[in-house]
Amino acid sequence: MEKLRKMVNQIAYTPPEDRLRTLSTLQFSLIPLLSLASTLYGFVLPLRHRLYCLGLLHKDRLPVPVISVGNLTWGGNGKTPMVEFLAVWLAAAGSSPLILTRGYGGADEAKMLQRHLCRTPVKIGIGANRANTAASFLKRYGHISPCKHGDKNLEKRISDNKHGNCSYSDQIGIAILDDGMQHIGLWRDIEIVMVNAMNPWGNHQLIPLGPLREPLTALTRANIVVIHHADMVSVKDVEAIASEIRKVKSSLSIFISRLTPLYFLKAGNMSCKLALRDIRNTLVLCISAIGSADSFVERTKKLGPAYVVRLDFSDHHLFEAKDIDMIRMRLRSLQSEFAMKPVVVVTEKDYDRAPEALMHLDPYEVLVLCSSLQILPHNGNTEDSFKKCLWQHLEVSN
Repeated sequence: MEKLRKMVNQIAYTPPEDRLRTLSTLQFSLIPLLSLASTLYGFVLPLRHRLYCLGLLHKDRLPVPVISVGNLTWGGNGKTPMVEFLAVWLAAAGSSPLILTRGYGGADEAKMLQRHLCRTPVKIGIGANRANTAASFLKRYGHISPCKHGDKNLEKRISDNKHGNCSYSDQIGIAILDDGMQHIGLWRDIEIVMVNAMNPWGNHQLIPLGPLREPLTALTRANIVVIHHADMVSVKDVEAIASEIRKVKSSLSIFISRLTPLYFLKAGNMSCKLALRDIRNTLVLCISAIGSADSFVERTKKLGPAYVVRLDFSDHHLFEAKDIDMIRMRLRSLQSEFAMKPVVVVTEKDYDRAPEALMHLDPYEVLVLCSSLQILPHNGNTEDSFKKCLWQHLEVSN
């Protein structure tokens, strides 16, 4: 199954003109079947939207504002880092946020969020039915709209909070819908769409032939687009993506972001924090099962190891005993080849998905790379203007 996922993923991100050069005979044989499935998916998708527009399918509305963070393609777009960024910021503003996440693929993203936000007033609801999950949390904690605090100036409230003039309330003030763009059964006040700058649209085909969960025209529903991993491509590439987005909706606010490496944690002893420079001049094996392994590997290379080797699995892959055995064999082979002991580097999502499995890699050290999302300056837009833009949409909506 893992091999099939990798083959389909390669098809999805290979432009039609490059297929003859890069795809295998087996992959070519899959294309007609994948094409038929994509056609059927493309037929059902607008029909589903139409049923919601006509009121034949019910759309739930929460008593608090909802910010949706989603994407048009599968995996690697920075949704979860953006959700955390918003939750931390809103909590600092004195509004207790509720994150609504599906908990897909071993709930690695939810586990990571719980670990990061355990000492904040942020609440995390896990469940496929986001409306029911939200209802249970709202019943338990109560709610208050952030626009009813009396002061609509968010910057002032953040400043007051920093000076100790604002106390946290346990009542939920706002909901953040993780991976929410296609979850149209829940009303949202703001739609944020994340786009992977390293490969924004793949082969421009709908799943499963391509990576698109919806056509680009779905951007008409968005309020804000954030081009993620913008630091990994040229300014020209970023502008080309922004230009393509504006062709769909010229009024969209466009921002850019990156993942900033912060430090390493030791697997098995997550209280042990190591500096980024600690892997300089070492041999590193990057192991990942995430949507954008390229960005993870390239960021690791920039930290200064002597050699970087990668081992990629499909997004949300659950490591099994056979995977661990294969990784151990690779580590021994690398140690023999380079005459130095390799260090394993994984993402937080990979660690949180399978912390026990990674413990079986002794005597090799496993380090967890911790990063956070950062809004970068772009065409006059900054992190402050991003926050102002969000608050303006919230005020209009409420």
